[in-house]
Amino acid sequence: MAEERSWADPASAGAPPAVQSVRPPGSRRPGRWRTRGRIGWAFWLCIVVVFPATKLMFAIRYRHGERFPTRGPVLLVANHVSILDPLACARLVFDHGRMPHFLAKESVFKGLAGTILRSAGQIPVARYSSDAVGALAAAQEDLAAGNVVVIYPEGSVTRDPDWWPMQARTGAARLALTTDATVLPVAQWGPQRLHDYHAKKLHLRLRTPTEYYVGEPIDLSRQRAELRAGRPLTTELLRETTDLMMGRVRDQLAELRGEPAPALVHPRPQRELPGDLPGGAA
Repeated sequence: MAEERSWADPASAGAPPAVQSVRPPGSRRPGRWRTRGRIGWAFWLCIVVVFPATKLMFAIRYRHGERFPTRGPVLLVANHVSILDPLACARLVFDHGRMPHFLAKESVFKGLAGTILRSAGQIPVARYSSDAVGALAAAQEDLAAGNVVVIYPEGSVTRDPDWWPMQARTGAARLALTTDATVLPVAQWGPQRLHDYHAKKLHLRLRTPTEYYVGEPIDLSRQRAELRAGRPLTTELLRETTDLMMGRVRDQLAELRGEPAPALVHPRPQRELPGDLPGGAA
């Protein structure tokens, strides 16, 4: 199942061949079914249901998809614009030869759906409680096993009226600093056109244009080395790392939208609201 469309940076599209991003000889990307590994029954069920649905819902384009690691642990950090984000983002991960594991709100893990989600390796988060720490531990184990974990640091759909990322929580930073995972910033734009969270409206249309910008992995080697050497994992360090990750995502989103991001970051809500769906860790 190939990705729908992949497009290059417009700035480099007309550049001489010597400065364009080209894979070195012998570095051909391995087959996607090979890099996805063993797929259990629950994931197969999700593929059968989600893949055709997303083909109808979204017309997806990927920018710099070659940056997506084919192997090893990946912490994918993305902005959150719609309750439909996990469907489109699952396609991003799947189309690049990996299987996605989401940190998602505990309330969606009920009944048969909950059984399927758990069997597919998705991770429930009991936000605003001490159990959220358990979700982070589960995500750490998942990354240690070499999987792809998707997290929305904002915790829920952004409340910014213009859809820019709002203030993020620090759970993603904790995962980024306490694991050896590749930290991959991803900006997305488009799912809000299909479901407008702010207006609580679903706009029934097919093939909604949706774009993803896969950023360069964030280098946290210095911070990780300092932590191993005894530096405490302080609130300041977590906030600094969170701002670094979300700053990258905001810059990438600005490129997708073709407009500068605002200087101020919208505050996140003080309490969870009805209708909040998958998000991130505490």
